[in-house]
Amino acid sequence: MESPARQIGLVPPPDGRQSETALAVARGTARLLRSLGFSCISELPLPSGRRADLVALNDRGEIWIVEIKSSVEDLRADQKWQDYRMHCDRLFFAFTQDLPCEIFPQDTGLIIADAYGAHLHCEAPEHRLPAPTRKLMTVRFAMAAAQRINRLVDPQGHGEF
Repeated sequence: MESPARQIGLVPPPDGRQSETALAVARGTARLLRSLGFSCISELPLPSGRRADLVALNDRGEIWIVEIKSSVEDLRADQKWQDYRMHCDRLFFAFTQDLPCEIFPQDTGLIIADAYGAHLHCEAPEHRLPAPTRKLMTVRFAMAAAQRINRLVDPQGHGEF
């Protein structure tokens, strides 16, 4: 019988959907998050079926989600980010300095980034997760991280631990 972790696809195959700009913003944002004491996973499938651009976890168990936007059109076309709140303590948007801050929702944090780094332009309000959701997200994060490491160590393996 297949494990539940495999059934939910914690390690999606690369899909090539991300633009060069989005990849650069993700890289710079991940560097910022690491400097703030977080570990990051990109493209993490959430229990809701959505996939978060970046999920960050620190040693206090705080979970942040960062939605990356590469253009005004990208923000206007995508409203799925509203579902991310139920999976994190803080929700941020990360984008290049070419985008105006005013287009983003006021109740989210803002990170301005490029391929080399980022800065926290506006802190996100905190909305603490319920304990069961925190546990679910922490386990999902850990399982995805372990599976991704296993794929690097043993690319021909079957992903077994």
